[in-house]
Amino acid sequence: MTLRLTDTRTGEKRPFEPIEPGVVRMYVCGPTVYDDAHIGHAMSAIVFDVLRRYLEYLGYRVIHAQNFTDVDDKIIQRAATLGIEPRELAERLIEDWLRDTARLNIKPATIYPRATQEIDTIIEMIEGLIDAGHAYAVKGGDVFFRVDSFPGYGKLSHRSLDEMMAGARIDVDPRKENPMDFALWKGAKPGEPAWDSPWGPGRPGWHIECSAMIYRHLGDQIDIHGGGADLIFPHHENEIAQSEGFTDREPLARFWVHNGLLQLGGEKMSKSLGNLITIRELLEKGDGEAFRFLVLSSHYRSPLTFSDEAMESARRGLARLQSAVRDFDPATAPETAPDHPLARLADETRTEFRAAMDDDLNTPVALSHLFELSRAINRERDAGAPADAVAYAQSVLKELAGVLGLTLETAPQRDETIEPFVDLLLEVRAELRKQRLWDLADRIRIRLGELGIRVEDTAQGSTWRRE
Repeated sequence: MTLRLTDTRTGEKRPFEPIEPGVVRMYVCGPTVYDDAHIGHAMSAIVFDVLRRYLEYLGYRVIHAQNFTDVDDKIIQRAATLGIEPRELAERLIEDWLRDTARLNIKPATIYPRATQEIDTIIEMIEGLIDAGHAYAVKGGDVFFRVDSFPGYGKLSHRSLDEMMAGARIDVDPRKENPMDFALWKGAKPGEPAWDSPWGPGRPGWHIECSAMIYRHLGDQIDIHGGGADLIFPHHENEIAQSEGFTDREPLARFWVHNGLLQLGGEKMSKSLGNLITIRELLEKGDGEAFRFLVLSSHYRSPLTFSDEAMESARRGLARLQSAVRDFDPATAPETAPDHPLARLADETRTEFRAAMDDDLNTPVALSHLFELSRAINRERDAGAPADAVAYAQSVLKELAGVLGLTLETAPQRDETIEPFVDLLLEVRAELRKQRLWDLADRIRIRLGELGIRVEDTAQGSTWRRE
């Protein structure tokens, strides 16, 4: 059996082979930290968590880099609205992301590079692109990539420059040689974060940040580059042009893997539509594992529709798997299969599971095999099958579910009765703060924190959430 993955660049499902035997270098685009991450971000993170888990299950050592874009127009604008520094906003949201993804049972990346920590490499790459004729500086301190200099531009999105221009909303800038040329460096504006450069104070463009992080931490070429399908153009297309133009080596990534997008009731999630569901809201309902199950129920390259009905179906499916391991004791599971049909079925399930996952991570089919095994476990257990055969089958079910990031642990019921009491304490704390009784107000916040309640003070007042 060999893992086959669909490569967006070639449009083919091909056998996966890393550049270095036994080692996989994988880069996945992370969030731009300007607002609370939503379940669309969670969906993509889960997809690549499953890919990483399966690669590790196959015996590969995975070096997984996931970046944070911590300087960007949106971050600057959002911070100004909140009356805080962009760096403070970014740090807070990075902390939230790491905590929330951990609660979704997403394995931490090997490396978490940040755009603001890569300025020297970014400048090095821009200078190299200018020297190679791929970029040019203009008045005002901006530097643009010259798309006409890169013959392969468009090979990821499979579009020509004319098609791209016809479908793009492009800011008219008379300083550009071609309207499709994109910014590598942006000259400083008053009040914005800036770094010194050969072209004057400024900050990097969005696309060059990822190219620099890959080059510095993973090298000239990587095995897998991942992200949502909405990043194919222009972000990933521009990454290819910059990276390959700088290193003069191709391809930048042997496999480009893109997940489909998440919709709410058939409608794309959008801030302007006001239909975002944050990861925090999902977790507060105790639905983290059920949401992972929902993501796994659809092929990663397909769009996923989120709805109350879909989540209820996911909860029921998850409960069916949980019921099969409800009394599992790892200490009783033999390492080798006992001579019993249930144990043989477990081994067959492992083989069928791998075949499904080898077929471009076909998690819906992989889940169907886990359901068959769970039904057999419940049936044989109720019929009085030997304990060692049941325990062995349960251990295989837990093993394979773990490859998908499912713990199959039953979550405790949420205690709704504490909410009015916490709200009352926050009202008392607000009065103490008005009276400048800071020590008493802090005591309430600290004690709530010890009880697993995190208090956050905002311009609109104090809010709380469970850790």
